[in-house]
Amino acid sequence: MRGVRRVAAPIAVLLAVGLTACTPALPETVVPDTKITVGWTGAFTSANAAASPTPGNVDIAETIRGDFGDLVDGEFVADEGFGTVTIVSDDPFTVRYDLAEPVWSDDIPLDAADLLLGWAGAAGYFDDAEDADGEDAAADGDPVETTVPALDEFARAIEVTFPQPIIGWQRAVTAPVPAHVVGHRAFGTDDPMEAKQAVIRAIQDGDDDALAKIAEVWNEDFEVGKDGKLAADLLLSSGPFRVDSFSDDGDGQSVALVPNPSYRGLVTPKVARIELVPAGDLPEAEVGERLNVAQVAPTTANREIIRQLERQDFTVDTRHDGTLWALMLDPTGLFTEPQARAAFLRAIPATSLTERGSGVWATAYTGTTSMVTAPGSRAYDIVSEDSGFTAALGTPADDAALERESAGIAAGSSVCVLYDTGSEFATGAFVALGEVAAEAGWSIADCGSSDFDAALAAGAWDAVIARVPVPQTPEQILDQWGSQGAASVTGNVDPDRDALIAELAQTTDVYEARDLLAQIEATIVRAAVALPIAMNPRATIIDRSVTGIAPRTGAAAPLTYGVSQWESVP
Repeated sequence: MRGVRRVAAPIAVLLAVGLTACTPALPETVVPDTKITVGWTGAFTSANAAASPTPGNVDIAETIRGDFGDLVDGEFVADEGFGTVTIVSDDPFTVRYDLAEPVWSDDIPLDAADLLLGWAGAAGYFDDAEDADGEDAAADGDPVETTVPALDEFARAIEVTFPQPIIGWQRAVTAPVPAHVVGHRAFGTDDPMEAKQAVIRAIQDGDDDALAKIAEVWNEDFEVGKDGKLAADLLLSSGPFRVDSFSDDGDGQSVALVPNPSYRGLVTPKVARIELVPAGDLPEAEVGERLNVAQVAPTTANREIIRQLERQDFTVDTRHDGTLWALMLDPTGLFTEPQARAAFLRAIPATSLTERGSGVWATAYTGTTSMVTAPGSRAYDIVSEDSGFTAALGTPADDAALERESAGIAAGSSVCVLYDTGSEFATGAFVALGEVAAEAGWSIADCGSSDFDAALAAGAWDAVIARVPVPQTPEQILDQWGSQGAASVTGNVDPDRDALIAELAQTTDVYEARDLLAQIEATIVRAAVALPIAMNPRATIIDRSVTGIAPRTGAAAPLTYGVSQWESVP
């Protein structure tokens, strides 16, 4: 295998546990005959979200796959019902992934084979050569060249030695698919424990022929077929729910989830059935009737409908969707000099843009002073305090016109501002921008476009009002803010920032990571290329018959996270 240093590792003893004679009873927490119907816009295309991490597949994986924990507001929250993750050595950097007692829904236990298979998938063993473009993949961008993990004697833990420390060590290993199913399909081995051993041997020995067979199963077998079907063994669950059925009626896909009787997590399901169904054109109008829950983007058109639901004691939970609005500058042309950029940004109060852009949803938009963290996260306060943003860009100049002149920019200088004309927020923010900039002697040219992405790529603009993701990993920060970042809007080059991001990637202490995030933010502030405006909201509407739903901020499984807590009440 490319990029993999192979070493001998003993095959651990696998403890065989046969199938039980009867189906386990549902957890006592489940209330019979209860159902929650959710308006869903996703699509279930693969039962292996590690190989196909689309939003819909991640939604489903959150309910049917156990793991060591999740990122919540940018920081890791452990699930000790699944297992524990600990650093056992700093030099070399070695992490132990130790399972509790989770089992698959066919009552075959999860063990080291499942973890080793997940590790191999994250390490790039099964990458499609055409997709890889010659590069090895790894979890959170971590290097592939690492020693094959050692298995403990009871085969329920593995120890992974990395070439260097990694910030994502707690999430670097998962068990996305059952090893005994993969082994059976790859090698025709019927006995589940022998199938697990075959998977272990293939990875430990670096057997290219065997690994190619595993890769085919990993990448292809878990994909939903053209007939819209998936074999039962590919739908085995280690999470609180399992997929009972799924179908597509032409208007969208529906997925029915039912409790997994074999689930041994800390919090077991309370509702007997969850149905994810097509949201429809106006899901907010159907909550309380066809739907119990729906997530929508707040707009002027749906504000009155949602307000009436609030008046009827429906819950409306508004949290950010993992993206933020920002005013960003092209550091060439008019804004070549940092002083000119700072003068322009200091003349633009972010609150003015938010007030005009948010309109009737003003309370749903949370202001922000950071491009790399989100309000509500533990890192945000540290970053905001230490980045220097308030003093450098967040405090209006005493005389904005004089500051512009001091920067060598003549009165009436035209600033071509790009924005998405199809966005209510961007359009409103642009109007406010024109008004406040004029007071400081700047002339704002309307460079708005209905094809925003193409116009952004064309680069014929001085400033842009854009919605960008809040990065969750060093790799995402590098992509957005690195000197060679593929997703960089400003194109700002800063070797010091690149070095800080590289240091962050190898930081294992959460407090050190927060300090480094603040230093990275400070480089963006000093460059004066971005003015954070506000977090973009997402509204979750929940009818009176449902409790326990706590949507997660961000893009990954924002609704299905915490699904075990959902409850249907009279």
